[in-house]
Amino acid sequence: MNLFVGGCQIAIINALKSGAISPQSSLDEIALKSGKDGFAYIDNRRDARGRYNYDLWGTTKNQFESEKEFVNGIKSRIKNEKLLYSKSEQFPDFMFKARRHAGRLVCGSLLELKDSKSGTIASFNSTLPTKYKSLEEINVINGGNLVARVASIIDDKLSSDELYRTFERKCFYLVRTHANKEDKMKISVVDGSFFETVPKEHLIYQMFLNILHNHLEKKEIKMSPEALDQLEKTLSCVTDQTIIAASQIIEKASVRPRLRIMAEVYSEGNPHSSFYPEVSERSINFIVGAPA
Repeated sequence: MNLFVGGCQIAIINALKSGAISPQSSLDEIALKSGKDGFAYIDNRRDARGRYNYDLWGTTKNQFESEKEFVNGIKSRIKNEKLLYSKSEQFPDFMFKARRHAGRLVCGSLLELKDSKSGTIASFNSTLPTKYKSLEEINVINGGNLVARVASIIDDKLSSDELYRTFERKCFYLVRTHANKEDKMKISVVDGSFFETVPKEHLIYQMFLNILHNHLEKKEIKMSPEALDQLEKTLSCVTDQTIIAASQIIEKASVRPRLRIMAEVYSEGNPHSSFYPEVSERSINFIVGAPA
């Protein structure tokens, strides 16, 4: 049995059968040894090479005669040689290579790891879980373009396509719960559509609306229905996460504040909870959202 993530094979079952990984392996190792040479970006490149003998730059290096030529060849795009094998703490944990099909860019999917010793899913600390994200959006979320720079080197000629940074990439989440309990453990590759039960724009607007109402209630501020309605209509425009996550320039301020939206998963939104008895203990699953 094979699982496909955006057209890129994640052969988790085969890797388990071959003994290359076990259910107790780190999620990084599971992803690396299942995804094989399909990655355009790995966030923890240090451990990928040092602990799991996976060199993200392996194929690219083959285009040069020596390690020195390789470093010199990409120095202008990476800038700092230490970034070649570092843990960057950027979103996402993994990005698959893009492909071209029927004249358009496809694949390039994102894979984020969520490991938990309990039955809950670890919080989403950098962004809202969604069905799609573009490289352009990822740059804003991270406050920099390292992910795009690394991926563009691996994707090589495809990165020159004018849509490379803006085409929508599928988001997937490799989720494991009860990581220390083999008899209760569940592992799933979850399509981002499962978590995006309402459009993220509505979610963001509603979040700010809730904050407004809570402040009005706490400070006992009374507003006419007309004024409140006008304020709510204005807030309904605040929906673009790329703008919200961007650093803000405030006159006379010595810092540039930026907001990072975090998210926690309700029990009903956790595919490993009792709400989904079909996802059994000691199982490996591929989970997608219900059709709209």
